[in-house]
Amino acid sequence: MASLTSKYKAHTSHSFCTRTHQIGALALVAATFFITRIFDQSLNSSNYSSGEVKSSFVDNGGSISWPDRGYGSHLFLKIYVYDEREIDGLKELMRGRDGKISPESCLKGQWGTQVKIHTLLLQSKFRTLKKENADLFFVPSYVKCVRMMGGLNDKEINQTYVKVLSQMSYFRRSGGRDHVFVFPSGAGAHLFRSWAMYLNRSIILTPEGDRTDKRDTSAFNTWKDIIIPGNVDDGMTKHGVTLVQPLPLSKRKYLANYLGRAQGKVGRLQLMELAKQFPDKECVPVIISDQVELPFQNVIDYTEISIKWPSTRIGQLLEYLESIPDEDIDGMIARGRQVRCLWVYASETKPCSAMLGIMWELQRKVRKFHQSAETFWLHNRSIVNRNLEHFDNWKHPMPLP
Repeated sequence: MASLTSKYKAHTSHSFCTRTHQIGALALVAATFFITRIFDQSLNSSNYSSGEVKSSFVDNGGSISWPDRGYGSHLFLKIYVYDEREIDGLKELMRGRDGKISPESCLKGQWGTQVKIHTLLLQSKFRTLKKENADLFFVPSYVKCVRMMGGLNDKEINQTYVKVLSQMSYFRRSGGRDHVFVFPSGAGAHLFRSWAMYLNRSIILTPEGDRTDKRDTSAFNTWKDIIIPGNVDDGMTKHGVTLVQPLPLSKRKYLANYLGRAQGKVGRLQLMELAKQFPDKECVPVIISDQVELPFQNVIDYTEISIKWPSTRIGQLLEYLESIPDEDIDGMIARGRQVRCLWVYASETKPCSAMLGIMWELQRKVRKFHQSAETFWLHNRSIVNRNLEHFDNWKHPMPLP
């Protein structure tokens, strides 16, 4: 009997210990679960802090965001920006043969985007200083401005570009596929006469994909290039007391204002003077350019904010515009106000800017792997040229793809 009692007590004592351990184990599991969740959230936050989390942005109401498909859930981009001192000839493409053209003098007019995008990339959190880590390579050039100001002629521009590209090992490695160029005028990449030979694989940023400036073909390729917003004077895009408040439609005297291009010097000067009379009015854009492609068409429905009219029906345009009810015009202006921030060249850290939009579009162009007809690779993943020379040993200048 005593032994049974002892066994019972021992058994009872064992059961008590097991129950205590179970409670402790459950508490430990619960604590571990919640601590793990906290660490996971912290890690996710730190991961996203290296890139811009994609969220809807608004400007005066409304909501718009880049689609997940093809873009990813957040921006995680590494861009290397070539320095004008590391490549012989790059300084000439930015300041002219004598180095006397300043970036400030190139900020105005169509070519201002060449300076603005370069400046913002130098300040960008997506910039990397290590070529081996880069997803994309940005080649700065103010060549449109330099040409217009007499810093280089057409022949010099062509020779200088070839010299610059022949010094870029990474351009050679990919055939230019991961290199980004800005050509902000109607001439596009035609400013570099040999673009079709050397830049036919590169990413070109341009506001005018439909323009050829008397060329037989456009340099813009919708499958690899990106349409960007044209340059707008900074004073017209900053909010503040100096911003002109638009008149209500009932108080406006004029139906339309033409902004664009007319052939011939006299016509252009007349249009420029006309445009200066109506600087800051909010209007519905009427597009008269049949082949035009527009910025950020993956996120903006232009039928909600603009009108595109066939160039063959110009004679009927004014009658049509007069027939549109004021409430419809007001609605289109209001919807346009919601996305106008995408035309402002500001840092990509802003919730909405042209630069942020360009970053999203560039991310879509990133490839895991690049190759060209003159690059090869071996079993150990090393990249070599046709002479089996390792990538790190390629000598300048190099024959271009």
